[in-house]
Parts: sequence; C-alpha cells; structure tokens
Amino acid sequence: MSHFVYLASQSPRRRQLLEQLGIRYQLLLPDESEDAEALELAFKNEAPSAYVARVTGLKLDAATARLIRRKLKSAPILCADTTVALGRTIYGKPEDALDAKRMLAELSGCAHRVLTAVAVQSGCKRFDALSTSKVTFEAMTSKQINAYAATGEPMGKAGAYAVQGRAALHITRIDGSYSGIMGLPIRETALLLKAAGLRI
Repeated sequence: MSHFVYLASQSPRRRQLLEQLGIRYQLLLPDESEDAEALELAFKNEAPSAYVARVTGLKLDAATARLIRRKLKSAPILCADTTVALGRTIYGKPEDALDAKRMLAELSGCAHRVLTAVAVQSGCKRFDALSTSKVTFEAMTSKQINAYAATGEPMGKAGAYAVQGRAALHITRIDGSYSGIMGLPIRETALLLKAAGLRI
C-alpha cells in the first residue's frame, strides 16, 4: 500500500481537491524540455469524450516516463484533463482575452458539458474514469463578458471560466460533479486511487 500519490498536474485546484480528501501527494511536473501543451491538441472531428481520455492517457505516459527518468520512488501517478464541449465542439484554454470572450459568448445562454478524465498508473496497471457534468449559463451581455474577461480568470481554464470563481455569478444550473467541473472529480478519483493501492 502506498502512502502518497504523484500528481502530474500544475493545477492548483487539483491540489486543493486532493488536500480536501486528505491525500498526500508530490508534484511530478514536466521538465523544461517537455512540450506539455502539445499533448492537448485536438484531432479534426474528434469527439470530446475521446479527446479528453486520449489527452489524459498521453499525460500519464509522459509522467510515467518522467518518473523512470528521474529514478524516483515508486508510487501511483495521477493525471487528469478537463475540457468543455458544446455539442461536438471542444473548448480548450483560450489563447488570449479575445478568444476567451468568443468562447464565453458562444456558451452564453446554453447548457454545455464539462468532461474530466482521470487516470492512475500503479506499476504496470492503469485505472481510468470519465466524469461528465452539465453547466448552464445565463444569457450574458457583452458588458458582462468583457468584465469577466478583464479579471484574467478565464486564462488557463478550459471553456474560459472557473466554476469556483466569478463565473458562478452567471451559472444558473449544474448537473453532475462540482469537483469534476473544477478539474478532479472527488468520488471517481478516490475509487481509482483505492484500486491502485493508495490508503485513503
């Protein structure tokens, strides 16, 4: 039984959720030579569920190789990826404020899906799960969109918003896992880590 997990993610929200579960973790972040962003490129006409599962698998492959290369102590490795989808359209992280405004305008007044794939590598075994939730935004005005984009909060967030931040002002309904929308579904993650031999 392992007493900790490697978290291969730079997301402070994922760290916060692991701490909420009382799980000890060590960060296993990419080297400067690794192009982590390149792993998140979507294929043409790729379904959102296939995309988020594939990207999570690639991240876990890279993290596993990193663990071996650094000759670190063996322990389960946790990876996750979150994407926002409206129909089959994938909304990743905005490139800039203008791109964030475009995404928010397209999501405004609509219900969209938030998909978070989670994967754990423990020795030669791999465990994975997919959390899908639905989020509904009110019809936002251009002024509201511009004001939210100006906070800088949309940057680095799939779909250009953070459910736990100021975007909550414009969310009228959530169906599914709130922690999954944040970036790490607590229940699914706990089950995977238990299966991988972590004490929780």
